[in-house]
Amino acid sequence: MSLPIEEIIADLHDSSQPLRNSRLVDLSNLNSEELELWERAWANIKPKRRQQIIYRLVELAEDNFELNFDCIFRNCLKDQDAEVRSKAIEGLWESEDASLISPFVNLLEQDSSGNVQAAAATALGKFAMLTELNKLRSSHTSKVCQALLGVVSDKNRTVEVRRRALEAAAPLNLPQVEKAIREAYQSHNRQFKISAIYAMGRNYNRSWLSILSRELSSADAEIRYEAVGACGELGEEAASPYLIELIGDLDVDVQVAALQALGKIGGGGAKECLQKCLNNPSEVIRQVAEQALYELEAEESPFTFRV
Repeated sequence: MSLPIEEIIADLHDSSQPLRNSRLVDLSNLNSEELELWERAWANIKPKRRQQIIYRLVELAEDNFELNFDCIFRNCLKDQDAEVRSKAIEGLWESEDASLISPFVNLLEQDSSGNVQAAAATALGKFAMLTELNKLRSSHTSKVCQALLGVVSDKNRTVEVRRRALEAAAPLNLPQVEKAIREAYQSHNRQFKISAIYAMGRNYNRSWLSILSRELSSADAEIRYEAVGACGELGEEAASPYLIELIGDLDVDVQVAALQALGKIGGGGAKECLQKCLNNPSEVIRQVAEQALYELEAEESPFTFRV
């Protein structure tokens, strides 16, 4: 039986006591009256304790989809502590509620913390994806696009924030997004270039394939890794021969990414390669190949149920 909200708050307020999940789960789906009591009490909880609570709530929500702390996470977007704000954004990443766009844009454009700005940019990426699935009104799309691209082009922002904004904007099928990806790729900043390569895969434009194919032979393992992942997202069989070669890459992460990409792309060459890898001396390679082959064959099956 759930405890009254006053008792839960009193228990959480006491920093000398460990947090108990049995108390925290009762904060799921608070009604308006309970939320009002929570909001008044929250400001008086010590910052370190607030951080502990928000981290635990995010973990609980990830582990159990029936728990819903969105109203608390929304409230924490205004918290004085940047770490709490950042974690609250993470807690809302799965939400498709368009009413979150304005608060996320405000945090991206105005928050004093670079970490919060970066988290807000990443969260807006969900809405960029919804746009391409025709699940978002044009007015919302315009707001998301303008905010993200504005940050990408703002050289007064940190590279971390700009690259997260670029990655988030990537699904938008717009000329200005393609231009931003190309400019980031051509920049002299390695991290920005890596994000541009990642964005090419999320942009779902096969015109990026020539660049990605070239980067598959980069001397930089992280660039090879991102190029492999982007090829897998594009799903073009023309990339398969290059990916097959990378099964013998010196970097294990690149090997694994290549197998996973082949599983997404499919086709006769990819399937044959995955089957051969079932006898690979490396247990990691065998396991990844088996999983990739399983997913590929499930996708090929005429009886596969697609949501």
